[in-house]
Amino acid sequence: MKLGRGRSGVTAADLTEHADALTKALDAGGAELDPTAAAAAHAVTAKVTERMGRSGSHTVVAFAGATGSGKSSLFNAVVGAPVATIGARRPTTSKPTAAIWGDEPAGALLDWLEVPTRHEVAGSAETPLDGLVLLDLPDFDSRETANRVEAERILQLADVFVWVTDPQKYADARLHDDYVAAMTHYDAVTVVVLNQADRLTPSALKECVADLERLLRRDGLPQGKVIATSATTGSGVQSLRDELAKAVDGARAARTRLDADVRAAAQSLQTGVGASEADPTREHHAGLVAALSKAAGIPTVLDAVRRDYQRDAIAATGWPFTRWVRRFRPDPLGRLRLDPKEREALSDPQARRSLGRSSIPVANPAARAAVDLASRRLADSVAAGLPHRWADAIHAAAAPSTDRLADELDQAILSTPLRSRRPVWWTLLGVVQILLALTTLVGLAWTIVEVFFGAQDLIDLPMWHVGPFGLPLVLLVGGLLLGWLLALLSRWFAGIGARRRAARTGKRLDAAIGEVADRVIVEPIAAVLARHKVTRTQLAAASGRR
Repeated sequence: MKLGRGRSGVTAADLTEHADALTKALDAGGAELDPTAAAAAHAVTAKVTERMGRSGSHTVVAFAGATGSGKSSLFNAVVGAPVATIGARRPTTSKPTAAIWGDEPAGALLDWLEVPTRHEVAGSAETPLDGLVLLDLPDFDSRETANRVEAERILQLADVFVWVTDPQKYADARLHDDYVAAMTHYDAVTVVVLNQADRLTPSALKECVADLERLLRRDGLPQGKVIATSATTGSGVQSLRDELAKAVDGARAARTRLDADVRAAAQSLQTGVGASEADPTREHHAGLVAALSKAAGIPTVLDAVRRDYQRDAIAATGWPFTRWVRRFRPDPLGRLRLDPKEREALSDPQARRSLGRSSIPVANPAARAAVDLASRRLADSVAAGLPHRWADAIHAAAAPSTDRLADELDQAILSTPLRSRRPVWWTLLGVVQILLALTTLVGLAWTIVEVFFGAQDLIDLPMWHVGPFGLPLVLLVGGLLLGWLLALLSRWFAGIGARRRAARTGKRLDAAIGEVADRVIVEPIAAVLARHKVTRTQLAAASGRR
């Protein structure tokens, strides 16, 4: 694999942007992301901070290979000195060996890598390899478990991977299945070396290289190229040095490896988010408000509003001689503790709330079931297409506690004006009724005077007639009759007005219930969806896609 392809031009700004996006996605996703993938992503963001904070100018290249591949010999050939131990003692080594080019200290970086054995390459400060930290790892197929674990640990931290194999083991399943195929995101920082090329004839070497490249394409590295080397003859060693020099140039390989880690972590998390988010304000909102209205007892309240209007209308426009009877009838709104006279006098909503709850009957099981059903329908519609963790969060948000929902609905009713301005016609008819009552009283008094004093001939009263009837009788009977007819007419008007007031009040109550639905159910759902959107978009940004 030739270094310098793909995303090898990752800048520090690119890496920072992608790592920050991954952090934001993790923060927004929280418990709705797969715990294992999220833990791995957190480890990646920590690694980015630690790696770039220690030595961003060095490039860590790890030589990894199977036992007998000549990896340590090739390492020494690249270094130009017998740094790595070769032979029978090598399988007992559980720690890697480091060779450092350049004058800049790499101690903090090697301490982080936990590499104890270090060799500074003499006179390397002005070479193309200046800044290279080359690691010879334990064999990844070692019989010693500690050796394998150590090799895999360093591979998680290295910037560039150099897979060293040989003609006998180049098709080894462990190399391809467990390592190369798992590094498909890291093609820009991967080199594959076929060592011990001196053991093959030119034609056999060509055939072996072609077969190895075919295996790399199968592993998910379609542009994989192989460098043939021989630590014994030195063939291909300079080509390998040239590839390493490309990796060291500008320390871009470290950023490329870390960026690949970030992108791989982001892509592993993307399976836990959906492709888009629904709009909860458009999904089954009317049905939810209707169910909440019924559960809140809005029909009972509107019936009380209607009867309250009729009661007050008749009290204002009814027959004055019987109005006092109305005072003994119960106040429809007062019985529900919704008397606006007490509550509307308080402009502060908190003061209204302090008056306590109403006496509206508690919702019956059928009404509560209807609310649950409407909430589930809303949650099901919004959660469609989202992974199960996000869907569960949406369903949880759509199911507030019963006590809180009941209190919010009750306070919404208490905060809604249930009366409007006194109608003008009440005043007009009330004045007319008073005039008719006075007319009746005048006719009655006149009639009594005529009957009593006229019969005794005590006074001589003038006699006025309206047709065949005397004026006092006309005033008495006419006042009674017209007052009674006007009272009947006012009842009819009161019925019409009561229905209109109930309709207007119903709209206000529906708006108040809608606000409760938004605040208690829709907004929590929207908050989950907002977190999902942030997670989705930030994962796309961390993956290098917008």
